[in-house]
Amino acid sequence: MIQNYFKIAWRNLMKNKTFSFINIFGLSIGLTCCLLIALYLNYELSYDKHNHDADRIYQLGTIFVKQQEEIPKPNTPAPMAGMMRQEFPEIEETVRLLGLFAEDKTLIRYNEHNNAATSFYENKGYLTDPAFFRFFQYNFTEGDPLHALDNPNTVVLNEDIAKKLFGKQSALNKVIHISSGTNGESDVIVTGVFKASKAPSHINARFFMAFKGGSMEQYSMRSNNLAYNNMFFTYLKLKKGADAAKLEAKFPAFINKYAGNDLKAAGFYKKQYLTALKDIHLRAKAKDNVTPGGSMTYLYILGSIAIFSLLIACINFMNLSTARSSKRSTEVGIRKVLGANKGSLIGQFLGESLLMSMIAFVLAILLALLCLPAFSAASGKTLYLSLSEHSLIIAGFFVLSVITGLLAGLYPAFYLSSFKPVRILKSKFSNSLAAVSVRKGLVVFQFIISAILIISSVVIANQMSYMRTKDLGFSKDQEIIIPFRSSTAKASYQSLKAELSKLADVQSAGASTYYPGIFNPSDIGLYKEGNTIDNIQLARLNNVDETFIQTLGIQLVAGRLFSKEFPGDTARGIIVNEETVTKLGFASPQEAVGKSVHTNRGATSTVEIVGVIKNFHYEDLHLPITPFAFGLNNRSDYNYLMVHAKTTDMASLIGRITQTWHKLNPAEPLEYNFLDEEFQKNYQAQDRLAAIVKYFTIIAILISCLGLFGLATFSAEQRTKELGIRKVLGASVSNLVVLISKDFIKLVLIAIVLASPIAWWIMNKWLQDFAYRTGISWTVFALSAIIACLIAFITVSTQAIRAAIANPVKSLRTE
Repeated sequence: MIQNYFKIAWRNLMKNKTFSFINIFGLSIGLTCCLLIALYLNYELSYDKHNHDADRIYQLGTIFVKQQEEIPKPNTPAPMAGMMRQEFPEIEETVRLLGLFAEDKTLIRYNEHNNAATSFYENKGYLTDPAFFRFFQYNFTEGDPLHALDNPNTVVLNEDIAKKLFGKQSALNKVIHISSGTNGESDVIVTGVFKASKAPSHINARFFMAFKGGSMEQYSMRSNNLAYNNMFFTYLKLKKGADAAKLEAKFPAFINKYAGNDLKAAGFYKKQYLTALKDIHLRAKAKDNVTPGGSMTYLYILGSIAIFSLLIACINFMNLSTARSSKRSTEVGIRKVLGANKGSLIGQFLGESLLMSMIAFVLAILLALLCLPAFSAASGKTLYLSLSEHSLIIAGFFVLSVITGLLAGLYPAFYLSSFKPVRILKSKFSNSLAAVSVRKGLVVFQFIISAILIISSVVIANQMSYMRTKDLGFSKDQEIIIPFRSSTAKASYQSLKAELSKLADVQSAGASTYYPGIFNPSDIGLYKEGNTIDNIQLARLNNVDETFIQTLGIQLVAGRLFSKEFPGDTARGIIVNEETVTKLGFASPQEAVGKSVHTNRGATSTVEIVGVIKNFHYEDLHLPITPFAFGLNNRSDYNYLMVHAKTTDMASLIGRITQTWHKLNPAEPLEYNFLDEEFQKNYQAQDRLAAIVKYFTIIAILISCLGLFGLATFSAEQRTKELGIRKVLGASVSNLVVLISKDFIKLVLIAIVLASPIAWWIMNKWLQDFAYRTGISWTVFALSAIIACLIAFITVSTQAIRAAIANPVKSLRTE
């Protein structure tokens, strides 16, 4: 019996190739979307779960409390790890981690037996304690992970770096030279090599250096003050059976005991909190961590897209199956007359549905494998599909396909099997009003989803365009960033700047410790004379030379900028932004100029405001502008030289810069970046979301259009004789096209009206993540409506035109 069902089902598929293709292809596209997004969701939800003791590992974070405002950060001071381990018996072990924050890239050099040195820049480097690899699992190909960082001046490398340095030779015990703006210059011994893991981790490192032996070790040991230097990531491994919540409840007493006086002197308070290792990527209180965290909102958006894509595909199947019912009504009538009961007919139609869903499942697996590289690139994740590792997901999708086939075929099966054979064989069968209404309702639902995705894509594109074009308060175009990593490069600063300033294509050059868009941990506490330290305002601090502010094109509001005519500025002169002036309580920038303000660097320490600049976005547009200050550096230990070009021939200028660099630093490669590109990296997550939403919007529209195409084809077939009569009576092709298309366009317009408030609510919530954002104007909805209607009209009109231009003689001959 079952074999007979599938044989009949296969014959029907072959007989109606167009509708079969639309059903199978639409369903396979829906399943492919679901599978790709399921792999992405599985990847995002599996961060750090591969670590053996993941359930016992917690990250220690800090909540800064200032004037009733609470700001969570994932960092702590260096001494806190050791002090907590001594204080709380629940803690089995601690480890600290520190990114090389003073540079975006680190210079690594290897010179084998006085041969030509191999040198290049690497990113994602970290300093850590010996216990690190007892907390986090890495696949070592060389060395002992448990003791790799026990000794001073040791390093563990990613396999890629080891191959670049040593080729096929063993890396163990090789000595390399690392030049870091954070940890200084040192010769270090390679004690381990690890292979990149497929398992995702919030610590996306390429090399680890031991704290021992570096300049940061000396820096971290200077003081046990727990108020300042909150830049270390601290992890606690609790003993088995320890309760994290109970431990966290003891933190306030610990802070009062060991940091109370220091915090009172600093003018703020802090709380400590724990974040489970598995929650760091998606559920941490602080957004910025070792690597940028994920977003549950994005996962909900993608999950919704996956579900709705599959729903649209199911709706297509149901619509086309019920619409074709009149074509199969005679078959149903004859089968019933010959003795077929309702159950056997339901089994037959469900069998057809299941056959198509199984074909769609196989096709979806193949499509997913083909699309995975492109989807991985768009999402920024290393996604893959493995039968062994993803067997549950594949099995789940097989079950989902079966359920989808059953659900999608359920209504047509019961609907078709309920036909009365007498009415059918007397040609009195017609599609019921209820069936027609259901089809129209499902078409509306399809295009509601498509319209929401179209509106979302337009809003996201507008926000991304807004972020790229918004005036940031400084010149980001034509700015070339040259990093200084080694002591040799830093010492060449004056000569390099002088040589480059002579070039006709260079407008100006200036050096700094940091530049806009990258992490800047330096700050300074300021409060106005007459106020107390309780009124202190923290301002980000960047040490620069006399020409950096001018090179960056930041506008002066009051006072003056740094210059060689005022060498005393190195001791106590600062330049602040307008926000600093407001927060300090000055009535205007002009009033602030020349005033002395106290700092948190000692009871008698003061600085003088020599100039006030316009507010500028030193961080990305997710964050509001906060107080910022520039200090004048009188030492040649800058991290970056900024060069403002005044030519469009950047390649020629880069060539001359390279020549000058190698003349002064022959042993080091030149690594340069462009400021506009570096700043834009802050929006990678949004760029990826925009790309993913765009791609899946296109797919959802494609699936909807397949269904619309099928219904338009069926509608045109049913109205063949009507169209023939109208044409004979003088109706033009355009009249007939409008006649067929208008009913579908009405449904699309209804969908847009219903989708608009839903899309507005969703996108308005998404835009709240940005401190600076574009609005959602009526033009967004108008443009989306035009796009949706145009797509629908083109889809329907292809079949309408075909029906309208058909020879009426052929359609009327059978009458």
